[in-house]
Amino acid sequence: MAEKSPAKAAGGQKKARGKKRQKQVIPVAEEEEPVNMESMGHPEIYPLVLTTKTQEIFNCRIDEDVTEEQCYKLIKKEDILEDFRNRAAVSDFYPVKKLVREYPGDEILLVYDKDFKYGLNFYIIGTEEGKENYLNPPEAQEEQEEAKEAVSEDMYTYKPPVSKPWVSLGSEKEIEEESVKQSTKQVTYMISRKRSKFGAPILFSDRNASSVRDSYIECTSYPDKNFTLTQLEQDVGTQVIPEIKGVSTQTKWAFPKNASTQYYPREFSEKEKGKLAQSKELADFLNSVSTSVEIALQQNEIMNTFVDDWKGLAEEEGTFGDKSDTHLKEYQSFTDLHSPMEKMITCIAWHPTIYGLIIVSVAVRLSYEERVHFSGKLLLQPSLILFWSFADPIHPQLMLESPDDIFCFAFCPSDPNIIAGGCINGQIVLWDITAHADRIENIKAGGGRSKKATLKPMFLLEPESNKEAMYIRHCAVSSIESGHKKVITDIHWLSDTFEINRMGSVFENRNGICCQLVTCSADCTICFWDIRPQKTAITQPTEKKKEETIEIPFDVPPTFLHLDLSWKPLSKIRLSKGETSLDHCPTKLSLNEEHVIFKTQDKMLGQDKAVKSTETNPYHDLEAGMSNILKPIDDFCTKFFVGTEEGEVIYTDWKMERDPETGRFVSKKPVNLYTVHDGAIHTVQRSPFYKDIVLTIGGWNVAIWKEDVMTGPLLQTCCAPKRYTSGHWSLTRPGVFYIGREDGYIDIWDLLEKTHEPAQSQNICITMITYIKPWTYSPKQQFIAIADYYGTLHILEIPWTLSHPSLNELSSVHYYFEREVKHLEYVQQRRIIRDQEKKEMERELERKKAKVYIKTKEQMEAELRMEYENYLELEKSVLYSLGLGKVSEKTSYMDVL
Repeated sequence: MAEKSPAKAAGGQKKARGKKRQKQVIPVAEEEEPVNMESMGHPEIYPLVLTTKTQEIFNCRIDEDVTEEQCYKLIKKEDILEDFRNRAAVSDFYPVKKLVREYPGDEILLVYDKDFKYGLNFYIIGTEEGKENYLNPPEAQEEQEEAKEAVSEDMYTYKPPVSKPWVSLGSEKEIEEESVKQSTKQVTYMISRKRSKFGAPILFSDRNASSVRDSYIECTSYPDKNFTLTQLEQDVGTQVIPEIKGVSTQTKWAFPKNASTQYYPREFSEKEKGKLAQSKELADFLNSVSTSVEIALQQNEIMNTFVDDWKGLAEEEGTFGDKSDTHLKEYQSFTDLHSPMEKMITCIAWHPTIYGLIIVSVAVRLSYEERVHFSGKLLLQPSLILFWSFADPIHPQLMLESPDDIFCFAFCPSDPNIIAGGCINGQIVLWDITAHADRIENIKAGGGRSKKATLKPMFLLEPESNKEAMYIRHCAVSSIESGHKKVITDIHWLSDTFEINRMGSVFENRNGICCQLVTCSADCTICFWDIRPQKTAITQPTEKKKEETIEIPFDVPPTFLHLDLSWKPLSKIRLSKGETSLDHCPTKLSLNEEHVIFKTQDKMLGQDKAVKSTETNPYHDLEAGMSNILKPIDDFCTKFFVGTEEGEVIYTDWKMERDPETGRFVSKKPVNLYTVHDGAIHTVQRSPFYKDIVLTIGGWNVAIWKEDVMTGPLLQTCCAPKRYTSGHWSLTRPGVFYIGREDGYIDIWDLLEKTHEPAQSQNICITMITYIKPWTYSPKQQFIAIADYYGTLHILEIPWTLSHPSLNELSSVHYYFEREVKHLEYVQQRRIIRDQEKKEMERELERKKAKVYIKTKEQMEAELRMEYENYLELEKSVLYSLGLGKVSEKTSYMDVL
C-alpha cells in the first residue's frame, strides 16, 4: 500500500479539527430561525441548496431519484439528525436545523424545484398539514366529498326555512344616504281624448306633406344659456340581482330630406386599356415614380415603421432611474467554512471562458509581527486559490496550493488552464489545471446555453464527479535567491504579439502565445519573466545529473518542469529617485498593451477536449530563449504607468540605457513623476474604452490621466470621508467606475452625472472592501464581485442603468476628456504668462529702486549742507528759550520766526 502524502495527512487533521470546532458551535446555531417563503404566501415552504454529496447521502439525486414527474421524496427525520451529528454546520440541512428538530412527524417531505420557483434547487415542507395538502391535493378531496354527497343524496330530507322577525342594525340610514334622488322637478304631460271615442277604431290614411303646411312641425335642438349641468361624484350602492331596464332612443333629425344614392364601379373597356398601355405619358409617369416607390418599399423592409419615436427620444433621460433601479442587488455570496484560520480575499478573477466560475486568492489576516510570530503554524496551513461555482456556494470546485499566501494572480490569455500567481515571499508560482478541466467544465444536462439570456439562476455548473474539494499542486515556482525579496503586488501577462529581451527592446513573438510576464514588488523592482527554457552554455556530466534527479509526483504535470526552483527574471528595473540612494516602491503598474483578448478558437477554449492532450498544447513544445533572427518592432511604446506606496504616479520606460561612466545598461529615469495621492496606490487601470486613459486610486482620492498629457491629471477628486481601498472601471459604460472604501461602502462614480462627487454610495459589508471585479454574463445581465477583509465574496447584480450606456455616452465622455485636456493646456499657458508677468514686475521694481538711489555728488553735498543749517537754527532756538542765547542770536531767531 502506498503511504499517504503529508499534505493529505495534514488535510485530514484539519478536517478533524474543523469538525471539533463545528460541534462546539451547534448550540448557537439552534437559535437561528429558518427562512421560509412567507413573503410569497407559502410560510410552510423552506428553500434549500442540496449539493451532489448530500443528494447521494439521502438518495435524492436529480434526474435519477427525483425527476420532473416524481419530484418529491420522503426523508426520515432521524436520518437528517444523524447527518447533523456527522457533518454539523457543513450539512446542507443546517439552515433548517431548528425546524427539523421541532418537526412533529417522522418523515419530512423534500421537493425538487426544477424551475427555481423559490430560488434554490430543493425545498422542504415544514408542517404536517402542508405535507398532506401536497400529497393529497384539494381536488382529490373535493371529488371524494362529491362522491359521499352522491351516496348520501337519497338520505337527505328537506327542511323548509323558518321565518324570523327582522332586526334592524342601522343599514336603512346608509341605504338612504347612498340612494339616488332626483334633484329637478319632473315635467308631466297629459294627453286627453273624448270619452265617446274611447275604444273606437283608428283609420290611417296617406297625406302629401308638401301640400299641407302644418303637417310637419320641426323642433330643432338649441343650447339653453340659462341652464348649466354640473357633474358630481356620487357613491352608488348596488345589489347582486339581475336588473331589467327598458330604453328607447330616437335619431336626431335636423331637417327632413328624402334622398337615395346608387353607384357602380367604373371600369375601362378593352379598347381604353390597350390605348393606355401604349400611352407615352403613362410610361413616363411610371418611370418617374418607380424609383421613389422602390425606395419606399426598401425602407419598409429595413426599418420598423411602427417604432415609438418618443421612447427613443427619452432614452437618455431614462438612464437615471429611481433608487431601486440604480442600486446593486445581492445575488450570491461565498465563504470558506473549512479553513480554521481567519483569512481575507486578496485577488479576484472571473474565469475567461467558463461562465459562472469565479476564482479568488486568500491570505491570513496577520500583521508583519504576527506573521513572524506564527511562522511555524502558517507552514502547516496550505495557501490556496479557490474555484467557486454558483451551483455550490459552500464547497470549492478546485483548490490550488502554493508555497505561501498569494496576493495577485492572472490567467494566461493564450490558455486559460495556465495560471500565474505572486506570493508574499517574492516567488512566482505556475499551475497547469488542464488535467482537471473536466471537473469545472461539466455542465448539468438540461441547463444548456439557452438559459444564458434569462434572469433565472443560470449557473448550473455542478459536475457529477464533484465528491470532495480537490487540491492541485503547483507545477513550477521561481528561485528564491534570484527573484523578488518582498511581496509581489501585481502581475500581468505580456501580449502574444511581442516579446522583449534583457535590454527591454521589443521584438515580434515567434511562438504566437503568451510566454512572458511582468511583476512588481515592494522591494522597489519590476521584473520581466520568460517561461520558455533558457539556453544552457555548459552541459553537466551525466553522473552529476543522475545524482540530482528528483522524482516528480504523479499529480504534478511536467509542463514547466524546466522552471521549477531555477526560474530567474529576464530583466530587472529599479525605480531610482535620482540624487538619493533610495528607490520608489511600486505597488501597481499598467502597460500600454494591457488589453489582452482571450482567444476563442476551439483549440484554445477550456471546453474543448483537444487542448487536454500534450500533443496539441503549445506550452509542451516551447522553444528555448530569444534568438537573433527576430524582427524588432521600432514604433512600439515601451512607457507605462506605475503607482507607488508613497502615493506617487510615475510614467517611465522599461528600456535600458547605457551608463556613460560605467558602460553598463541601467534603468532610465522616470519621464514624469506626480505626487497626487495621499496614500499607497492600489489601482492603476486603463479604461476598456480608451487605451490612453488611466484610472489611479490611492489614499483618500482618485485621479484620471491621459497618456500624452504630461502636465497633470485630467480629474483629481477632493479628499473622501473614508480611505479608498480598491476600484475598477465599468465594462460597459465609459463614464462609470466603482470604488470600495474601508468602511464597507462602495462609491459609484458617473462622469456624465457628477464629476466632483460620487453619483451614489451603497453599503455592502461592515468591514473593508479588498477587491472589486465586474463581469458581463450576457447583454441583459451583469455582475460585480466584491471581496471584504473577513473573507466573504459578495456577488451583486448590476442594475440596468449602470450596465447599459446611453445613446451617445462614448462620444460624450470622450468630449469631456478632450475638454479637460484643453483646460490643462490653458492653465499651463496662463502659468507661463503669470511667471513672465511676475518677472517683469520684479524687474520694474528693481529699476525704481535704482532710480531713487542714483544721485550726483553735488546733490548729496547740497542736501548735507541744508541739514546742517537746519540743525544750527534749531540749536539757537533751544538756547534762547532757556535764556542762554545772545541778542544777536535772538534777532536771528526772530528773523527765523
